[in-house]
Amino acid sequence: MKYIALTFIVSLLSISGFSQKKELRAYLDSKQFYAPGVGNYVEFHLQFVGYSLNYIGKDGGLIGEVAVQMNIEKKDSIITSDAYRLTSPLMKDSIVDDFFDIKRFVLEPGDYTFNLSLSDMNSDLPPLEASQLIIIEDLSDAISISDIEVAEYGSRGDGTSPFYKSGYDIIPRLSTFYPKELNTIPVYFEVYNSLELKDSIFGIKQTVVDANLNKEIEEFTVYTRHFAADVVPVLKTVKIDDLLTGKYILNYTIVNKNMRELSTQSYEFERSNDKEIDYFSDEIILDPAFQESIPPDSLGYFLESLIPISGANETRNIYTIAKAKSSEKARKYIQQYWTKTSPETPYESWIQYKKQVALVERLYANNFQEGFETDRGRVYLQYGSPTNIINKEYSPTEYPYEIWQYNKIGAFSNKRFVFYNPDLTNKAYRLLHSDMIGELKNPSWPRELARRNSGNGNVDNPNAGTQDHWGGQSNDLFRQY
Repeated sequence: MKYIALTFIVSLLSISGFSQKKELRAYLDSKQFYAPGVGNYVEFHLQFVGYSLNYIGKDGGLIGEVAVQMNIEKKDSIITSDAYRLTSPLMKDSIVDDFFDIKRFVLEPGDYTFNLSLSDMNSDLPPLEASQLIIIEDLSDAISISDIEVAEYGSRGDGTSPFYKSGYDIIPRLSTFYPKELNTIPVYFEVYNSLELKDSIFGIKQTVVDANLNKEIEEFTVYTRHFAADVVPVLKTVKIDDLLTGKYILNYTIVNKNMRELSTQSYEFERSNDKEIDYFSDEIILDPAFQESIPPDSLGYFLESLIPISGANETRNIYTIAKAKSSEKARKYIQQYWTKTSPETPYESWIQYKKQVALVERLYANNFQEGFETDRGRVYLQYGSPTNIINKEYSPTEYPYEIWQYNKIGAFSNKRFVFYNPDLTNKAYRLLHSDMIGELKNPSWPRELARRNSGNGNVDNPNAGTQDHWGGQSNDLFRQY
């Protein structure tokens, strides 16, 4: 089954500011599944931020209430809808936790628009609203895997919970970010139509791929055996204790007895887990050829030029060495960095990177920043040369901007970056928005880009003030890839 990005996460958030009334915040996710005799269906997961609701006293505690309205459209016709009031759990001792809800809709394969409205019943503020394109695949006619649902926690269930599915109660986790305090990823998915295989047993291969390097991490590759059935529910726990800071893709693949891969499903996530990296600077013997490539008057410059391709802990090391102003430590660090990151060709890799640093210096440096310090320079050094660049230095209605598109970034496909120059001087382009995991995501980027000609947005729609202007093409150009 081709992977379809149904697992969007939309933040319906507002900023509380100084108003007396709290402003509702919630998060939305969707996953597609299939049930024999029922058909393809989509689940919508809602997570309400507990402290963002307004509560009233009840039974010695606090209770909140949200009015939920949702409908699904196809070609401007409403296919199905639902409206209800959701009451929060009883909050005790003024401690309010997030709470969850789930709704399921059976849908034929095709493209739909999902519309959602949420209103805090104890507030007179306007409702939060969101719309999202969803794509339903036909999972009924071939061996396939559902979307991967990550759990806050999962356990055996008895069917009484609204979160019950195929023997399990799955409370969904909507965030794809895993700080160092979280060392496991509980995942749930379903395998369909495995009875079509000639054998009664099939395998599932688990892999974790470093998304930037597009390299499989061997210690996470695991094979498990399963018995064929109409629906095979799978609940696994992936341990990520030793997974360092980075961007990763968790894959599950169905394989037959001949190890032929039949279907794959993926889950992208970001990990923060910096560990101390010892570069053994006292034990390094400087390579004369390597050192000749680093002029004495540019030593600090080339040391700090490694920041765009360094992790958080490595960056701290660089700042510590730069602050100490030790030429010997700086030289040893640069050499050892490339010895560790490119052990087979450290010198060649360094020279190639040095050429890229010189390129971004020439293209993107300004009066206040070195080339590698700029957003465009950092993205170029971190991800490489973009496949396409759309440059709109002069726009009748928008600030100067560039849209960079990458066919591939490691294991990711078709990722885009929007840079703009609101100062109109010094080539000081800033990153405004990207759909790359771990990068700045700004839902209101069209409004920010056209701020000179647009009014402000609002809590319901951050782009509400954005007007169509002659020459305003950024939205169309961003979506053309």
